[in-house]
Amino acid sequence: MPASQAPPTLDLLPGMPPVPNPRNLYSETAPDKFSPAVQGHRELVYVPNARGNSVTVIDPKTFQVIDTIKAGKEPQHVVPSYDLKTLYATNDLSNTLTAIDPVTGKFTKTIRVEDPYNLYFTPDGKFAIVVAERLKRLDFTDPRTFKVIEQVKVPCRGVDHIDFSPDGRYLIATCEFSGELVKVDVVSRRVIATLATPGGGMPQDIKISPDGRTWYVADMDANGVHTIDGDKFVVTGFLATGKGAHGLYVSRDFKYMYVTNRGEGSVSLINLATGKLEETKWRIPGGGSPDMGNVSADGKIFWISGRYHHVVYAFDTADGKLLAKIKVGRNPHGLCVWPQPGRYSIGHTGVMR
Repeated sequence: MPASQAPPTLDLLPGMPPVPNPRNLYSETAPDKFSPAVQGHRELVYVPNARGNSVTVIDPKTFQVIDTIKAGKEPQHVVPSYDLKTLYATNDLSNTLTAIDPVTGKFTKTIRVEDPYNLYFTPDGKFAIVVAERLKRLDFTDPRTFKVIEQVKVPCRGVDHIDFSPDGRYLIATCEFSGELVKVDVVSRRVIATLATPGGGMPQDIKISPDGRTWYVADMDANGVHTIDGDKFVVTGFLATGKGAHGLYVSRDFKYMYVTNRGEGSVSLINLATGKLEETKWRIPGGGSPDMGNVSADGKIFWISGRYHHVVYAFDTADGKLLAKIKVGRNPHGLCVWPQPGRYSIGHTGVMR
């Protein structure tokens, strides 16, 4: 193999599981690669209703609502734990997490956590990172008790989404209200750089490409997706996907990045091999507000919350046809499809490795 084609050598974060295929960071999330830890988990879709203070539970086989779990005030996301044993609804305004048992699909306990807008886990499993958006902090906590170990102040407003470098040694977070990205050293837990998104913008979700070379950043104000070189921490390009670009999800076959365009009721597809937009765009008949969600374990359905229409959308990934529009609570947000294939969760709505 020529040197130019050799897989990159990764100096991994100590304690981080090995990366079996450095050319595809998502290789262990293929449909047949379930962890033994999810054996017995019910196949369900969990929908946090931010204004409904509840989590709607959907049976993905029947597209029917089967339960409603009472949560705290303003639950924003349903997040799988690093060890895949618990799901957490992040109740931002009541400063709590609602723990859900994925075997039963039922509430188990409430945990006090300050300002949990979002929740991530470092790739070594050592820390849970509570994204305290209102307080301008990333709180590194014990991943089981959520006791704060170290608080990292961020020099920006509206910190909300995160992804990690291939070696796990740094993270990049988006700050939607100040139009910035923040780079944090995971080992030292220090902010090492900031980067303004072009034109100010309102950066939302962030996702690294399978080969680890490109970071995609959805920008609601710019109506598209910026591409970033994470190591150099510079903007490298822009893709005009649609009005209100918001959520980013890698297809189960690793060919596409799905982009939810919340302001126009559509989903765009970025071809990950070419880095270009596909001509086809999936549209919601009559319009909608696709926000956050995930792909089904088999990759056949893309589940997305309809933020301002109080529904959930289910798209057929084969042709982009809308299979269902399901009524849920008020302002559904970070929807979680569970179980997912993968060895461990780095958080959000089920970003797996």
